Amino acid sequence: MKITENAKKVLERRYLAKDENGKPIETVEEMFERVARTIAEVDLIYDKNADVEAVKKRFYDMMVDLDFLPNSPTLMNAGRPLGQLSACFVLPVGDSMEEIFDAVKYAAIIHKSGGGTGFSFSRLRPKGATVRTTGGVASGPVSFMKVFNAATEAVKQGGTRRGANMGILRVDHPDILEFIQCKKDNNEITNFNISVAITEEFMKAVEEDRKYDLIDPHTGKVTNRLRAREVFDLIVEMAWRNGEPGIVFLDRINEKNPTPEVGEIESTNPCGEQPLLPYESCNLGSINLENMLKKVEGRYEIDYDKLKETVYDAVHFLDNVIDANKYPLPQIEEMTKGTRKIGLGVMGFANMLLRLGIPYDSDEAVELGEELMEFIDKTSKEASIKLAEKRGTFGFYDKSIYKKTGIKIRNATTTTIAPTGTISIIAGTSSGIEPVFAIAMTRNVMDNTQLVEVNPVFKKVAIERGFYSDELMREIAQKGSLKDIKGIPEDVKRVFVIAHDIDPEWHVKMQAAFQKHVDNAVSKTVNFRNEATVEDVRRTYLLAYKLGCKGVTIYRDGSRESQVLNLGIKEKKEEAKPTEEQTKKELLRPRPRPPVTRGITEKVRIGCGNLYITVNYDDQGICEVFTNLGRAGGCPSQSEATSRLISIALRSGIDAKTIVEQLKGIRCHSTLRQMATNKEIKVLSCPDAIGKVIEKVMKIRVEEEQQFAPIDVPIYENNYNGDKDDPKLEVALSETDLLEKEGLCPECGSPIEHEGGCVVCKNCGYSKCG
Repeated sequence: MKITENAKKVLERRYLAKDENGKPIETVEEMFERVARTIAEVDLIYDKNADVEAVKKRFYDMMVDLDFLPNSPTLMNAGRPLGQLSACFVLPVGDSMEEIFDAVKYAAIIHKSGGGTGFSFSRLRPKGATVRTTGGVASGPVSFMKVFNAATEAVKQGGTRRGANMGILRVDHPDILEFIQCKKDNNEITNFNISVAITEEFMKAVEEDRKYDLIDPHTGKVTNRLRAREVFDLIVEMAWRNGEPGIVFLDRINEKNPTPEVGEIESTNPCGEQPLLPYESCNLGSINLENMLKKVEGRYEIDYDKLKETVYDAVHFLDNVIDANKYPLPQIEEMTKGTRKIGLGVMGFANMLLRLGIPYDSDEAVELGEELMEFIDKTSKEASIKLAEKRGTFGFYDKSIYKKTGIKIRNATTTTIAPTGTISIIAGTSSGIEPVFAIAMTRNVMDNTQLVEVNPVFKKVAIERGFYSDELMREIAQKGSLKDIKGIPEDVKRVFVIAHDIDPEWHVKMQAAFQKHVDNAVSKTVNFRNEATVEDVRRTYLLAYKLGCKGVTIYRDGSRESQVLNLGIKEKKEEAKPTEEQTKKELLRPRPRPPVTRGITEKVRIGCGNLYITVNYDDQGICEVFTNLGRAGGCPSQSEATSRLISIALRSGIDAKTIVEQLKGIRCHSTLRQMATNKEIKVLSCPDAIGKVIEKVMKIRVEEEQQFAPIDVPIYENNYNGDKDDPKLEVALSETDLLEKEGLCPECGSPIEHEGGCVVCKNCGYSKCG
């Protein structure tokens, strides 16, 4: 089979079965054969004479040809002991201590099996409400979210997959203001995506600029009234700052709930594309639209016959997954088999557009997206109805909307657009319905070795049109976009746009076009440039509501990486005006270097080798710093200049603590990239290392003055005890979180992409939600 080297690397690292030493014991083809066989054998449940081999071949062929792939847990676990084939689940959170901690326990069990969880905290009574059994007061939803977050962290540290959560709160809950702002600090509740559940009543109040009611879910009484536009604007401002909260239009979701008599939908999965009843699970798979093309007279067009056949086989496959699955809880098995929801979606849409020569940000692309999804949705319903003829309807059919219509259908829902981060790497195509992230990018392949990887469609066009060169590809990789690059025809630039070239309005229009013909929801990130305004985000949220989206997630470039943002602007106190004498320049002159000093020299591992740092002091304090790079080191002149300036500052009376505060936290991308794979590296850059060694010497001097022997303090510990909100304290973050905040993958150091509230690395397949 034809897969890229990168896909092969991702499969070997994350998907293929391994022995006790971590070495793969199956090939890629054998993995697909394992999955196809396990899923095809389900046919025997419904027909003892079923031709399993023929079904297995169809399933195998569509996976090995990369026409369709199920979600990652199915590829990883089908036919293996764990057997857990779902990526995500929704759990209820009731308003009692027993129910809350049952949910914590169930979430831990799910996370242990590799799944993610969605929760609505809207049933919990608000902070300060009376608890009748104890006479105390409730701590509120946000405090319990922190309990769930801590439990997720504990399970994550003991396992290999990162637990992911979605936390949702209704906009009419009394604690909504606290919830909206609970992730204003990027280091808080890090294992959650959060979304506000928006009601139709609230949106009407926004439109009419009036107040709306906050309702205690425990008593049903109105506790307060807030001006809707002010709450909406707060949601928008928080999203502008760091992408959260997202919003889900809950009433709109429940209008399309296929089983309203079974229960009300309260939450979605962590990425937001799958609204589920309590205890339901996701069952997702995606068709590779790039492979649904055929050439006619030298031009590409959509092969609807192949697409129809693939949809039929994919629906059959996903329905079988429900029976092959080993569920983490009996309640989940009961609910999942009761509704038999499947979520067939797509990937490769952007690459399809590139092959067709259609710009993503165009009416033609939006119309094509709607046409394709209408065809897939209609065909998936036909396939589900055909399955019902042989297997019967889903368990809760009599409590469904289909009962009134008389339509006998196998699955309560059939379509979902999921983020396809890792499986799209395997398929070698673009993710979900997202535009391409970059036309070319630099990939780390070995130690300090980088390879420029170019979108294959663009490369082919560049060669055919005669403007291809290695130098041009490197320039594109450096800039990401073709926008400001000379030597590329304008018609090519118009088609090969990337996510950040596209106006946010087109992102929303595309999401809405697909949503029209999707049962569940659409995972889509609306990308903004860093300079986008709060008003830009506000318009996007309102447009998503107007066009019929079920939710929306935005990400403003750089709003999470390396940024510490303070909410509100503190008024500056009027300062006393300086006197004329004070305004005169006063030149500081460094004191002479003392003839004898004491000090330490420490070897520190950095991104480009070893850095030797010497810090000397005398009776008046620290007075000089020297640096020396080992043979493998780089940028020696910059390090020497830094150490000379520090020495002059120290001997000029500048407080050493002030210098440390300025140096610590400075980041070097070379060091951070190496940190992902070299655990000897415990610093962020050369200046960061120097600052930490100076801090260590300051501590040693204090101990000497107190007549204590010096102790060995690792320089990478955070010994600075300033204000907890000081940005320098970011160095206390885990290496994983630190690299993610830099926009780099914590496992390989490559750029990460934001998709539907999650991040994914297209180099190694790392992904995380929350």
